[in-house]
Amino acid sequence: MLEKGEKLKKRELKDLSRKELVDLVYDMVEENRVGKYVPSEAEVLKEKKRLQHNALFWKTLISTISTLIVVAAISVLLSFLFFPVIQVSGDSMEPTLSDGDVLLLRKSGGFKTGQLCCISWQNKLLIKRVIGIPGDYVDMDDEGNIFVNNHLVDELYISAKSSVKCDLEFPMQVPDGKYFVLGDHRETSIDSRNSAIGFVDKSQVLGTVLVRMWHGVSKEDEEVD
Repeated sequence: MLEKGEKLKKRELKDLSRKELVDLVYDMVEENRVGKYVPSEAEVLKEKKRLQHNALFWKTLISTISTLIVVAAISVLLSFLFFPVIQVSGDSMEPTLSDGDVLLLRKSGGFKTGQLCCISWQNKLLIKRVIGIPGDYVDMDDEGNIFVNNHLVDELYISAKSSVKCDLEFPMQVPDGKYFVLGDHRETSIDSRNSAIGFVDKSQVLGTVLVRMWHGVSKEDEEVD
């Protein structure tokens, strides 16, 4: 029997769950049967706090994991529907973008001159810059200068002009629902100057580049290394 000073008060145990009470009583009976030992009130309260701490820990852990799963699911859904993520392959957009860059796109219905966009071509994803929109007259001279509606395009984003990849005749007008796109690395880029791609249909444009999330390695970086 418990001593007078060791009697347990009901109010000290009222917060325990049924399972916790059963486990506590079982442990007390086992200890009493083996070692003839009856725990004091302080020991019971200590055990109660331990059980409550464990219960709070697991509750918090499960809640955190559930929240992370929901956030991840929403992120994947948003990425698929509105903000696709792609990785740049090749050097056709140097020096603006490098091989290995990770880009966040934004799906949009309209595209403006100068925007970077992702297009689908022969089961590949290409990053190009919009130069001409429907109705524009695009021209290019032998030195690689680009003219849109008889105005020279000031292309500060390219390192060198070139017309080596061109097998089409200029000037030309961009048809309705089409776009004229170029890569910033004119010496290597296959784009609307070449009959292999030509004008890009609006349905081929997956979205515009919103932000670069990760920077790959450019040729300049490799030379420095």
